[in-house]
This record gives sequence, structure tokens and C-alpha cells, in this order.
Amino acid sequence: MDERARMRPLRPLPNLIFMSRWLQLPLYLGLIVAQAIYVWLFWQELYYLVMAAFGHASALTHVLDAVTIGAERPTKLNETVIMLVVLGLIDVVMISNLLIMVIVGGYETFVSRMNLQGHPDQPEWLSTVNASVLKVKLATAIIGISSIHLLKTFINADHYSPKVLIAQTVIHVTFLLSAMAIAASDRLMPHGAAKSDDHA
Repeated sequence: MDERARMRPLRPLPNLIFMSRWLQLPLYLGLIVAQAIYVWLFWQELYYLVMAAFGHASALTHVLDAVTIGAERPTKLNETVIMLVVLGLIDVVMISNLLIMVIVGGYETFVSRMNLQGHPDQPEWLSTVNASVLKVKLATAIIGISSIHLLKTFINADHYSPKVLIAQTVIHVTFLLSAMAIAASDRLMPHGAAKSDDHA
């Protein structure tokens, strides 16, 4: 009887409201396009770094334009320049990870089940995904991205004013406190564990 009740067609208005979730599908497809652009950007920057390491003049100019601040700039690759480029690549990877969490987790949570249970390539974090868990993971990813930007700023600290350094530090601490507040509120919500069990 319960099975028949679940399979019973919805009335027109509830069915329209329920089907409206598919309006989010173009948004997630757009994020996939953004993901492809980030992949292209990553390989482009890596290509310039490799070419600059082999002494290619135009590639070196591109790398230095991307990472150096102020009038003074090195004439060749050094440890600081390479570190800044690598941090930029890590930044791209972390933003890409954030996009994957939003695309896969958001689609699974708000649009439709993907039926990945038992699939050998199912991401570990997706087995317990729900709206609350997704918020915590996204907040953690944003903190990681903010950390990379803050580290890049501190490496070039001589070229920034104290106000900029303090502002970026305050923003990073705000992200950190916000993530802690989201995680704490999720622990206090009694339905958080239940939802996680439903997805397990």
C-alpha cells in the first residue's frame, strides 16, 4: 500500500513545483563549462612555467607579469617566482575542486539522485552528502582558497600596504569563523546525522 502511494502521480501543481528543480540543470552545465576553462588555464600557465624554465624569453615575461608586483622584477626564474606560480596552480586546482563539489553535490542534493552507490569511482565525500554537509565542505574549500591567496600576499608583503595585509587577514579569519559557525550549527541540528545516514 505504501509503495502504491509513493508511485501515485502527483497533482498538476505539486508536480510543476517539483519539476521546477530541473531549472537548475543549465546552471550546473554552465559550471562544467567553467571547469573546462579552469583546466585550460591550468595547462596554459604550466606550459608557460615549463617554457620559462628552459629560457624562453616571452614565456618568462608572461610568468613575471603574472606574479611580480611593483617596479622591481627578477631577470630570470627564482625560487620565489616559481613558488608564486605553483601557488597559482594550486589555487586553480582548489577552485576546480570547489566546482566539482558544487556540481556533483548540488545536483545530487537538489536536482536528482545519481545512483552512484556501489560505483567504484564514487567520491568518498559523496556517500554522506546533504545540504548541511555540502555547506561545511564548501566553507572548508573556500578557507583553503583564501589561505593560498593570503600566502601569495605575504610572499609579496613588501609591495603591499599594512592596510591591505590586515584586511586580507581579517577576511581570512572571517571565513574561518564562518566555517566554524556552520560546522557548529550543523552539529546542533538534530536532523543532520539522520540525513547523513539516509545517504550512506
